[in-house]
Amino acid sequence: MTKILGIIGGGQLGMMITEAAKKMPEEISKVIVLDPTKDCPASQAGATQIIADFKDRDAIIKLAELADIITYEIESGDSSVLKSVQGAAEINPSPETLEIIQDKYKQKSFLQNHDIPVSEFVEIQGMSDIITGLETFGYPALLKARRDAYDGRGNFKIESKDDIQKAWDYFDDKSLLLERFVPFSMEVSVIAARNTRGQIKTYPLVENIHKENILRETIAPARVSQSISKKAEQIAVKTLSVLKGAGTFGIEMFVTHDEILINEIAPRVHNSGHHTLQSSETSQFEQHLRAILGLELGSTRLLYNSIMFNVLGSDEFTGRYSPLEISGAGVFLKMYGKKVSKPLRKLGHVNIVGINAESVDELLAKLDTIKPNVAVEPI
Repeated sequence: MTKILGIIGGGQLGMMITEAAKKMPEEISKVIVLDPTKDCPASQAGATQIIADFKDRDAIIKLAELADIITYEIESGDSSVLKSVQGAAEINPSPETLEIIQDKYKQKSFLQNHDIPVSEFVEIQGMSDIITGLETFGYPALLKARRDAYDGRGNFKIESKDDIQKAWDYFDDKSLLLERFVPFSMEVSVIAARNTRGQIKTYPLVENIHKENILRETIAPARVSQSISKKAEQIAVKTLSVLKGAGTFGIEMFVTHDEILINEIAPRVHNSGHHTLQSSETSQFEQHLRAILGLELGSTRLLYNSIMFNVLGSDEFTGRYSPLEISGAGVFLKMYGKKVSKPLRKLGHVNIVGINAESVDELLAKLDTIKPNVAVEPI
């Protein structure tokens, strides 16, 4: 029998999950998304929308009544409410897994308790804890909000004693943790999936380049040694084995001179996996659906070298913007249907794929010629 899929969040990730679901009519008959923004990207892709906040108890209950299975494209859903509706709908990744990952302190503690490498961290309950933590970690160190933060918006880098009060005031009484700063040589990530039967598959390690804490480029595969790639894959497999959540996960890591550390985990499809739409045998979006439906996971083989470049809103304006026009062999533009540009807002992405066996360096050179056409301009 086909199932009705519910998604908490109807942004670009929900949009691409919806598009993948429409290609699986024998498994999924309908998609319903819960999102506060009218005409959200997923609704433009054909999903029915419940307009409500991600944490709206009544809306989550309604979604559970309408859907057979619920997943999410954002970590902001209320895990306690999701636990309460598990009898009405199957939920994957599980609310218990979501609860661990939603709280960065719980997440890092969980990983540490399972001997999975993370940077050193301490819980912060007051200004004195920050001072004590800095005496141990030294400068710089990162003060982070434990919950409801993404794209670096919940981070404050403390460079000196003069920053301590500023950092404390910045978070306005939120629950916090302090992390030792990791002098990494590269930021990387593994997209990994686990289905409801426990089968785990990982995609090849990718390299990520950020701008103001927001992902700008992903290079697939990462320009690292085979031993680094293998170690990252092993860490990802162990992480999904202990989390036991069904779905596709984005596992962000730091590569240092002598080790790999997990930075953060996203219990959902991930920006650094967008290249799989054209580069891989199975996209991360189809893989996510296969995982939560209990189907055999698809091949994660990388068919082509690929570069993903995010289309971000200009720093110069907020408002409606001119349509982008980018084309060429192996160039795939995906816009998300967001009508208003804001500084650094994710409006779309471009995948540049080596369909003619181009090397990563050749694709990066090609990206340099395309970048001027990716500039977002006001109408």
